[in-house]
Formats: sequence, structure tokens, C-alpha cells
Amino acid sequence: MGATVSEHRAVASRPVAPDRTSTSRNGRRFRADIQGLRAVAVSLVVVYHLVPASLTGGFVGVDVFFVISGFLITSHLVSKLPRNGADLVNFWRSRIRRLLPASLLVILAALVASRLVAPATRWHDVGMQAIASALYVQNWTLSAQSVDYLAAENAATALQHFWSLSVEEQFYLVWPVLILAAGAVASRRGLPALGLIRVVVVGVFAASLLASVILTAAEPASAYFVTPTRMWELAAGGLVAVFPTAFARLSAPAAGLLAWVGIGGVVAAAVLYDGSVPFPGVAALLPVLSTALVIGVAARARFSPAGALGMGPVQWLGDVSYSVYLWHWPLIVLVPYVSGGSLGALDRTVIVITTLLLAAATKAWVEDPFRRARVEDPFRRARVAGPSRTGALPLAPLRFALAGMVVISLLAGLLLLEVRHREQVAVARLSAAVNGDDPCFGAAALHAGADRCPVNPSAPVVPTAELAARDKSAAYADDCWTGAPYDRRRTCTYGDGPTQVALVGNSHAGQWLPALQPLADELGLTITTYLVSQCNASDAPLRFDTAEKTQGCLDWGRWAQGQTQGDRYDLVITSERNSLPVRGVAAAEQEDAAVQGYAGYLARWSEAKTKILIIKDTPDPGRTLRSVPDCVAANAENWAVCSGSRSEWASLDPLVTAAAKADDERIQTVDLTDLICDPERCNGVTGGVVTYFDASHLTATYAATLAPYLRSAVQGALD
Repeated sequence: MGATVSEHRAVASRPVAPDRTSTSRNGRRFRADIQGLRAVAVSLVVVYHLVPASLTGGFVGVDVFFVISGFLITSHLVSKLPRNGADLVNFWRSRIRRLLPASLLVILAALVASRLVAPATRWHDVGMQAIASALYVQNWTLSAQSVDYLAAENAATALQHFWSLSVEEQFYLVWPVLILAAGAVASRRGLPALGLIRVVVVGVFAASLLASVILTAAEPASAYFVTPTRMWELAAGGLVAVFPTAFARLSAPAAGLLAWVGIGGVVAAAVLYDGSVPFPGVAALLPVLSTALVIGVAARARFSPAGALGMGPVQWLGDVSYSVYLWHWPLIVLVPYVSGGSLGALDRTVIVITTLLLAAATKAWVEDPFRRARVEDPFRRARVAGPSRTGALPLAPLRFALAGMVVISLLAGLLLLEVRHREQVAVARLSAAVNGDDPCFGAAALHAGADRCPVNPSAPVVPTAELAARDKSAAYADDCWTGAPYDRRRTCTYGDGPTQVALVGNSHAGQWLPALQPLADELGLTITTYLVSQCNASDAPLRFDTAEKTQGCLDWGRWAQGQTQGDRYDLVITSERNSLPVRGVAAAEQEDAAVQGYAGYLARWSEAKTKILIIKDTPDPGRTLRSVPDCVAANAENWAVCSGSRSEWASLDPLVTAAAKADDERIQTVDLTDLICDPERCNGVTGGVVTYFDASHLTATYAATLAPYLRSAVQGALD
């Protein structure tokens, strides 16, 4: 991805076996097979992003890019070994000149376009990710969000794909330093520089691969993005570069066969892998080693895939692959905001054509002019002139990069300030509405009926859509959650009344805290929370991405029940969302397995004479909408489109089913669906209040309007 055509030419200075597929550009050796691989890699990524179901493992195209970049950059560094800090600065200067102009242009374009066409609910994330992308730390930002259950469900921004570019830039920052250090140590000790460099490359490959396997097994979502789990993929390309004669003894037919095996491995990973495969870890070995194999043997073999990879259209796509990668994702994210829905065939066609046109223009008018501004050896001037002769290194590209990063950060900061200002205005409006005396506010509108509280789908709403996305219960701000791997035990207390109440469950229990807090004063309650993310308080083992999380969830459930059963609490209130399937159970038997998991759990509470109130799970907008606030923001003049029929949004609730089968008077249930949906439809806005802060959780404001109708159920369960 990051290595450009110029890096291909650096391979020429190293001794290699005869290259039957190489061509010449400007008199310098050029690996057409590698350029073809770049075309394959970007095609896999684009097809995967456009039509995920058609190529479920197309994400491995990024891994192909990593190996190519590792090979080209290592070849370049070994052929022109950096000797001092000036060489390092010149190397980084050349990287900046080749990569940053196009990337900064796309970041700026995506930032401005997102402000113009994306709903206001997305502006905060866009602003933060624009800064992270400009500073090339986007991968760490996404890694942190990936382990946040709610943040992980956020809609993607137009800059999310910069995570892989961030990994590469971090590699370019560290890798030449390691090469320089190895060369310096070898020089002092009279050792061959290449030998010590090989040790460094092998060591980085092994250490990073081990980290990748361990971290992917522990937390796949986070491990996918971080640099330590990806460095070995770039180092794999480096291994091919520092062992150039590894396949030299192969016959031409054998090398050709191995090259086809490598292509087959990449294709197999793209076709057979999907999002359920823990990645990178061990699974990444297939596309990574396959790519390394192709690079190692394709140029030396007859009857290899190098012929197909060297075809004109393939070469052209390889030439523009960097810009194709940069442009395709912002278009995929932003076009639906303009076309008014999900991507259709016409949308996809327009995106492909526009991507290719923008990529060609960027290559011709941005990439090439900056790259060709100075094509000589980037280390030559520093060696010939040096700081002592010129007085300073040529730092113009560094200043350009710094200026670009500052400009983008300032523009993103202005967008964040706008978001902050709008939020302050929205908070004031919300406070006035909550403290007003509107008899049709929130759930009261459904209770009163459409005759007394008619619906106006163009009226202003509270909280505003962008504020609604952050209108969550106090449990979030107070850090009351136990998260994966569920070995942390956390409780919070609200109210100080004599009646002790425990609130137990996952985020769909936590969403009821704003409805219970007003009752704490009215009924003299002290509410203690036992809240967990994504896990269920059940005996059923859930299918997490690691066995450790499955066991940790079961352990948390047993702990929570041990803390709440018996007479320690006057009442246990619980509610659950079942977002993960039961492990080891066929699809047709999932509901029964979930019911059985709750049955045992309820039985133990009942045996301990614990009083239980189960709040039926809320309707699920996620069945038809990605985000209720996003929909409301995009349809301010008619937010009625942000709705679904009761049957569409209906959610199964095995906890309620298990309670009905228990037939125990200590276990009571309450269903407030009629105060969230009208007789026919469930709406994203009810009584002028945005109902959900995402695609499944009630806003704190709307939940609070349900307090008067939850009161009798709580009193009844206590009595």
C-alpha cells in the first residue's frame, strides 16, 4: 500500500537470479509481478468493502499489501544502508514525499465531505478520526473502540481505512532505525552487516508473530488493529528481501508451481475466511506466507503467474492502487448519505468508476509530481553535502507534512468545536423540556393516545440527534460496567433509602437505571448495580470470540447471583438482551438453549427466596436501522421514516419465557412495550423525545419518562 513504484526499482542493486518477468522503467529494474500483486490486493479489499458477502475474506488484501511494503522497503534499506541520523531523516523525507500528499488530500476531502453530507451524529467521530489519521495513529484509536461494546456498534466513518496506513507509517518510523542500529553494531564488531540485519528481521518476525497469536487469542477485535500484531507481516516481506537466494536452486517449473501455490493461498484465504475467523494470529499465516512465496519465486520462474500479473490493465491498477485504496472507502461510506439508503447496484457502479477516476487523477497530479520532484538517491545528498557542508538537511517535505497535519487537525478541531457548541445548545433545550409541563412528553404521549397527543413528524426533538447518541444512563459516566474478559467486579449505588434493590444484567438492564432513579426518592430505594457488557446473567455458555470470555461471562453471572440471592436485597430487577448465540448449539435450538440457561439461574434465585422483577426486553430498531439518532439527523423534516412495525422490531426474550415456565409468585414480569410503540409501529421519536441512543438502547431521557409506569410494577414486586 505505502510502498510506491520507486521502491520497486531499489531491488535492482541487490544480486538476484535472472528475472524473466521484470520490465524496465527509466532504465531501472522493475518488478512487474509485484505491481500486479498490488492490483490483486486492492481488488480484494474493494470487492470486500463493496459486496462483503461475495468475498468474505477480502480483508486479507491488506495483508498482501503489508508483505509487499515490507519487502520493498527492506530491499531499499539493505541496498542503500543508512549510516547516520541524516540518512534516517532523508529516508523519512522520501516517505513523506511519496505518501503524505495523497493521503492528506483524501483526509481533507473526507473531512469536508462528511461535514457536508453525513448526519451531525457522525461529526464528532469524523473529527477525532481525521486527527488520528493525519497523525497516523488511527489503528490505535480503532483498537480502543473495538473493545467498547457500544462504540464498536457505531457506524464507520469515511476515514476508518487509515488504520492500515497508520500501521505502515509506524513501521517506516521504526524499521530504518533497526536496520541502522544493526549495521552500526556490525561495523563496530567487524561483522557482515547483512548477517546481523537478518538476525534483526528474523527476531522481529518471530516476536511479532508470537504477540499476534497471543493477543488475537485474548482479544481479536483489538488485536486486529494494533502494530505489534501486524509488524511480522511486514517483516515477512523483509525476510524475502534479506534472503534473496532462498529459492535460487529451484528449477524453473518448480518455482512456477510454487508461485501458483502462493496465488492460490491468497485466493483461498479471500474466499474461505470471514469475520468469524480470529485474525490476524495464526490465520494470517496463509495470506502472508503465500504472498511472500509469490514475491520470492514469481520473477524467477517460467509458467508463473507473473505473466498474468504483468498484463497492461493489471499493471495500471497496480500503479494507482495506493490512490484506489485511499478513495474507495470514503465513497462507500458517504454515497449512501447522498443516495438516501443502502448501496445498490447503481451506487456500487458509480463508486467503482469514481474511485478509478479519482485514483488516476491523484496519481497524475499529486503522487507523481511530488515523487518526481527529486528522484535521486535520498541518501546521496546527505552523504555528499552533509550537514557540515550545507548547514542543514533538506527538510521541506518534513515541513510540508507538519503543515498538512496541523491544517487538518485545526479543521477537525473546528468541527469538534461546532459539535460542542451544538451540544451545549441542545443540553439547554433538553433541560427546559424535561422541566416543563408538556403532558405529551415522551412515553406520556403513548399513554394519552394519538387523539390527545397527535404526532408531528417535522417538529423539533429532544435530545437533538447528536446529543441523543450520547444520552446514556449514569452507569456509563460512573464506570459501573464489567467488561470482557469479565474478571473485574464493579458495582455502583444510587439513592440512599431503606429498601435495597439490585439491578442485574447487561446493557439492557442498565438502560432502565434512569427510570429507576426517580423511584429511589419516591419509594425510598437504594439501587445497587451489577451490570455487564454483552454477557448474559445465565447458565448458558455464550459464543464469544474466545473461550476465555465465555468462561469469564459464566463466572461473572455466578458471582452476580451469589451477591444478590437471599435476603440481602428486597428486590432484584433484571432485564437482558441476547446478542450472542449459545455456544455449541444448532441454530434451530438456540431459543430453547437460552431459555434453559435462564431457567436454572431463576431457579437458584427462587430457592433462595429472592424476589425478582423482570422487565421485558425493549423492541429492537437494529433489525431495520443502523442507528436511530443517525436516521433522525438525516431526516429532520420527517423523522417518521425512522420507525418499524412492531413485528419488525420485536425481540425474543428467553428470560421472560423462562419466568413464565417457572410459575413462581416471587418472579414477576412487566412489559412496557406499549409505552415504546403505538399499536402498529415503533418509532425512533416518541412524544418529541428520541427513543434510542443507538439501534437498541433507550436514551436516558426517554427511559426517565417511563418511570411513572414502572412504579406500580416495582411496588407490586416489593409487596
